Amino acid sequence: MDSLKIALLEKTGHDHGFEHVLSANPNSQAVCLASARHPTRVTVTDTGDDGYQVYFETTSATLPGELARSFPQWTSADNHFLIPGNTELATLLLRAASLSRALPNQVARSYEDAVGEELAALPPETLHTEVERMVRQRIGQQKFREAMLTYWGGACAVTGLALPDVLRASHAKPWAECGSDAERLDVFNGFLLTANLDALFDRFLISFDSRVACYFPQRWQLPICACWAFHRNSDYAGSHPSINPICNFTVRACRSIPNRSDGNWTAAWVLTG
Repeated sequence: MDSLKIALLEKTGHDHGFEHVLSANPNSQAVCLASARHPTRVTVTDTGDDGYQVYFETTSATLPGELARSFPQWTSADNHFLIPGNTELATLLLRAASLSRALPNQVARSYEDAVGEELAALPPETLHTEVERMVRQRIGQQKFREAMLTYWGGACAVTGLALPDVLRASHAKPWAECGSDAERLDVFNGFLLTANLDALFDRFLISFDSRVACYFPQRWQLPICACWAFHRNSDYAGSHPSINPICNFTVRACRSIPNRSDGNWTAAWVLTG
C-alpha cells in the first residue's frame, strides 16, 4: 500500500469516527484505526483491486451482527467486510462508530461518567437524596434519547419520519420496572417514535412484535390506522434478536391491561415505504 492510499485511509477514518491511527505499515497492506469516543478498533486491509477488507475488534457482542444487518452486501465470513471503495468504506466506518457509542454497555459507561461529573459539582449533602435521583434520571433519559437517535438513524422506527424535534425515545419496559441502569439505557428496550405513536405506545394501546407487526385494538377503524402511513424503517427490518423479548413483552402487556380495548387485537403489517 503506497503512502498516498495510507493517507487517504487515515483521512477517511478521521472524518468518520476513527480519528486515531494505531498502525499504518505499507509492508502489511493494513491500517489500524481507533477512537477516544468508543472502544471499537478497525483494521483496513488493501485487497489490491481498489477495495478493502475490513475487520472490527470490539467489546460489543451485538456490533458485528448490526453491521451485517445494515450492510449484507459487504458482509464476508468471520465478521469481515469486503468494501469496493472509499465511499463505501466511509459509510461503514460512520455506522460502526455511531453504533459503538449507542449499543448496550457503552451507553451505560457514558451515563456513569456524566453522572459522576455532575454529582462531583454538587454539595456533598445532596448525595443520596432526591436531588441525586433527579440528576440520574435526567442524564439517563438524555443518554437514552441520544442512543436511540443514533441507533435508528434519526428516524421514527415505524413511519420513517426524520424530524428529531418530534421524535420520542420510548421505553418498552418502563423506567421504574427496569432492574438496572444498563437495562434502562439499552437501545433494545424501546423504539424511536413520533409523538402520537409514543403516546399510544406508552399507554399500551399499540405495540410491535418481532415480526415487525403493529398491534392495535380491533375496534379501531383500519382507515384511521392507515393514515399513520406505516412503513418498514430499514433500521427496524430484521432487528437484532435482542429486541425480540421486549417486543413480546409489550404485546403481552397490551393484552393484559383491562379497559384498554375489547380484548381483541389486530396485527397490521408495517408496510414497506
